[in-house]
Parts: sequence; structure tokens; C-alpha cells
Amino acid sequence: MARGLVENGCVVAASYPGTPASEILSAIDTWRKAERVNMHVEWAVNEKVSFEIAFAASQTGLRAVTAMKQVGLNVASDPLMSAAYLGTVGGFVVISADDPGPHSSQTEQDSRLMAMQAKIPVLDPSSPAEARDLVGLAFQMSEEFEVPVMLRPTTRVCHACQDIVVRPVQDLQRRADFRKDPKRWAATPTFRYALHVKLNQTLSRIAAYAPSAPRCLNPAHGNRRAVVASGVSAAHALEVMSASGLWDSFAFYQVVQPYPLHSAFVEEIRAAYDEVLVLEETAGVIEMQLRDHRRVRGKLSGFVPEAGELLPEEIERILNRFAGRPAPELPEAVPAVGRRPTLCPGCPHRASFYAIKKAAPQGIYPSDIGCYTLGVNLGGVDTVLCMGAAIGQAAGFYQAYRIAGQPRDIVATIGDSTFFHAGIPPLIDAVVQGARFVLVILDNSTTAMTGNQPTPSQGTPSGKAVDIASVVAGCGVEFCRSADPLDLPAFTVLVKDALAFSREQGVAVVIAKSPCLVDKSARHAKRPQASVDAACTGCRLCTGQFECPALVYDEASGKVMVDTMICSGCGVCLDVCPVKAIRQGGVQP
Repeated sequence: MARGLVENGCVVAASYPGTPASEILSAIDTWRKAERVNMHVEWAVNEKVSFEIAFAASQTGLRAVTAMKQVGLNVASDPLMSAAYLGTVGGFVVISADDPGPHSSQTEQDSRLMAMQAKIPVLDPSSPAEARDLVGLAFQMSEEFEVPVMLRPTTRVCHACQDIVVRPVQDLQRRADFRKDPKRWAATPTFRYALHVKLNQTLSRIAAYAPSAPRCLNPAHGNRRAVVASGVSAAHALEVMSASGLWDSFAFYQVVQPYPLHSAFVEEIRAAYDEVLVLEETAGVIEMQLRDHRRVRGKLSGFVPEAGELLPEEIERILNRFAGRPAPELPEAVPAVGRRPTLCPGCPHRASFYAIKKAAPQGIYPSDIGCYTLGVNLGGVDTVLCMGAAIGQAAGFYQAYRIAGQPRDIVATIGDSTFFHAGIPPLIDAVVQGARFVLVILDNSTTAMTGNQPTPSQGTPSGKAVDIASVVAGCGVEFCRSADPLDLPAFTVLVKDALAFSREQGVAVVIAKSPCLVDKSARHAKRPQASVDAACTGCRLCTGQFECPALVYDEASGKVMVDTMICSGCGVCLDVCPVKAIRQGGVQP
């Protein structure tokens, strides 16, 4: 997709990282440098800002893209809905990467439904190569119809590899030229009605646009059954039909533009076929538009599962059932044996959570979206809703218990990138409303979960760094102190001080500042690795409550051993061990 964007003259690209879309922007930057293209490429503070930057570039006549994951599109939904009415000048592509499953998301929502709500066309690639090709088509459609166009890859497309032949990079020789038109660009509600009418007319034209029309891949069939598929489901279905002798059982159509579905295609399906199977992830978007539930088999009819991925094995089962054949039996999956996901050895977040539990053992712990969500395994995370919700929920918990006359300690946790993304407005609200809780900002100076993308506190070569403590003070918070959580005793005392302040005066903020160990650009203190001496009682507090992967309980000896292959030497376990059996350096017995 990144290659397709650069090849097709995109010159402004903005994104906020979120799997499975995280690699798009970094790949754009790689191609920008390789091809020496004059582009603006940025990690924006959140998806809404990312959308607005790219849309403004489109308003000047340049080609632009914004990229995000499906829940990020929720954050950008406000400008998305309005931009659909206002339209575009230069080509504007909105990449929303969906996560059926889900593998790394709060939901497996279908961005095509958001495109339907916004009334913009959406293209659904079935492979990396097709995604590259559809980028060009998206720009073409955006400029011809003056509307944003969504490209909606899913996890299996984003995380697949495929050889492609690179094409020359287009130099469109465009210069920014914003032409003032208040009736369009600053339209009041009166003019918005007219823009809505125009958008509906545009959708009708897009529903007849030949380059994005569905394709019948085996047109020689004369039977009255058809399979209609889009996205990676189409790729899986093609493989299954070819390999299992089903190719001649029914006609096969691939839909690359699931919305708006082509009007002529809908009429063709209704006239030519008695039974139609629709394969798509995750919602029945195509199925809804066919509007013939007597003949259509899909998610709405219960023929196709309504949740989860449509993996090849599941598609094979569905196709055989549609063909009236028994489906081959699948071997039972052997349950995987292994350790549950946990924070990395030496991760400063582990120390932060341990200190929080020590300082507020009966507290409520709202948390947020990031690798630190794994604090749930440590007993330090009670709620995870969406980006920035830790602060809003902390305020909500405070008000609920205040009304009941039952004060509770509340300690919320949020990452540095997430704080900039969505934490500032709820923090202001909490201060204004007099909420009382502790907010621990887990500042590891990177966006760790999605691949160590930069945060505003790191700055850029062309701009300045933004200091978290200054932002917190600007929100009206009177208690804001920083400390390294790897110094567990001192950090625990700081959290206790913050709790004491919050009980009497208001929001207290603690910035847990320590670099991510996976971030190779950060400087890390060199410490000796830990070792366990014979005094170990085998209480398992270090492996159970602290849960460091580098500490392993040995059933034979009844003691804990250090896995020196992964121990980072952070030294926090020395303060965790109740009998002081862990020390830095030395040789294990």
C-alpha cells in the first residue's frame, strides 16, 4: 500500500499507529527516501488530527492519505462524516485496517459500515498486490467524484507478503492551491442539506463506475447458483474452490467495491441466480445491499458465522454445505502449552503496577490501551475501555463512590502516547469537576505496543518536544511529580504521597519515567543480572504477583532460578523478594 501511495503521487501522509495499520506510514517514509520524493510524512497525535491534516492537503489539490486501524476510525469519525459532504479536490484516501478475530483490538468492527454511514465508497483488497493496485483506483475515484475513498485492508492482507513489480513514481507537478469557497468549505447547516443531496447523487454515479465493478471469474457457468465474495475471503474462496473440485459448482464473483454495491450487479444477481452465497468479513455489508434474503445465504441468514475471521477451513466448510456436499472433517487442534502474554523482562511498567498495588492495595485501577494493558495479569488493571478512558473512568468511579459516601482509592494508568492521544480532555474535565484520584502516566518515551513510533515528548527535527509535566500543569493539576519506577521503594513512597494528596485535594499525577527496553534508540543503564541464593523459600511471590518472565520456579528444588538469557538486570526483583534472596551479580547455587 505504501508503494502504491508513493507511485500514485501522494505527497502528504499522516497516521496514528495501530495494528494492523502501524507499518504503513513507516513504509511510506522508506519509499519516500528511496525515491527522493518531496513529501510530508508524520505520526499525528491521534487519528482525528491525522485525518484533518491529510484532508486539508486534499483541499489544496494535492493527493493525500490518512491511515489508521478500525477503532482509530472511531476517533476520526467526526471529520470523516463532514468531509464526505464537503468533498475533495486532490485525491484523498482513508486507509482503515480492520482486525477480524480480533487479534489486537477492542472490537472486530467493520469499517465498511462506517463508510456506509459516511456515504463514501470503500474498496476491499484481497491481497497485498491488489491493495497496491486499489490505491491508484482510490485516488482516481476520489478525484473524479470529488469524495474521500476508503481502502479497507484486513489483518491477513496487512500482515501478508507478496512479490510485486515496482512501477515508476508519478510526479504530478501539482502545487498547493486552496480556492476559497465558504458555501462549500465552511458550509452552514442550510448549505449542508444541498451538499447531502449532491453526495447521494455522487453515490449513484459511483454505483455505476465500471473500473470498480464486481468481476465474474468463471463466466462460463450456466447454473443458477453463485458465490459473491470480497476481501481476503475472496482469496480464500478461490483457493478452496480450485483445490476441492468446486470450481464448476457455481459462478464466482469478486467484489472490490462493497459499498456502494453496483446497481447493475445487484440486478444481474437477482435475475440470473436462485441461490447466492455471500462471503465477507465481518458484517453483512454486501448481503444487506442485495436485499433478497429468500435467496441469499450469508451472515444475516445464519449461514455464515457473524463473528470472527473466515479462515480457509471455515470457508471450505461453508462452500461444501452450499454445494450440498459433506465437509471434510478437520483434525482437532492440540491445545497450545505456554506462558500467557506478559510484560517484557525488566519492563518499567511491571514495577509501576507493583508499586501501585503496594500503595493502594484496596484501590480501583482503571487503565488504558497499550502494552501496559498486560498489567491485568499483575492485578494492576481493572478496566480497559478505549483510548483515554482510564482518566474518564477514574473520574466516574470517584463520583459514584462520592455520592454513595464510600471513598475509595483510585489509581489510573495511561501510557505517554495514549495520554497525548486522548488523555488531556478528560484530565481537564476531572480537575474542573473536582475529582480525586491518582493518575500514573507510564512514560517510556515511545509508542511501544505498535513498534516504537515516536511520541510528542520526543519532538521532531522540524519541531519541538512537548513536556508531559508542563501539559499536566496546564490542565490545572497541582500535584505532578516524576520518578523512575525501577527504584521501587522510592516510587512506592511517591505513589503513597500522591494518594494522600488526592484524598484531600484533587487529582494527583505521577509520571513513571523509564525507557522501554525494546526501544533501541533509548539509553539504558547497564546493571548486573540478578541471581538467587540458597535463602529462597520458594514463596513464588516474584513469579506469581510480580510475574517477571526471567524468574522461573524450579519444581525439583522448590526454589526460583534466574533465566540469564532474558534477565535485563533491572534489579526490581531485589526489592520484591520478601526474604532478600535475590541479589545482583554472583552465581546461582
